[in-house]
Amino acid sequence: MITQAFHQESDLTSRQREVVALIAAGCSNNEVGERLGISPRTAKAHSDTLRSKLGVSRRRQIPVAFRVLTGEDPLSASLGVLHRRPGV
Repeated sequence: MITQAFHQESDLTSRQREVVALIAAGCSNNEVGERLGISPRTAKAHSDTLRSKLGVSRRRQIPVAFRVLTGEDPLSASLGVLHRRPGV
């Protein structure tokens, strides 16, 4: 169940939005870390924060909650993140 803790899309940082997009694309924490140049542990921390902010209990619910709460498709504006190679 999605809670009302999320008030507006400004509640998410640009980095968190990148993580949402990568999770929506099916990336693991290791893959998120590789694509964003962060450690898998940091990627997991972002995921945990997103779960809290979006009011969901499972990682796989993050993209759905994001869409419900913002009205945005988590993949639509982030294709650059999905195709960016580390170090580029």
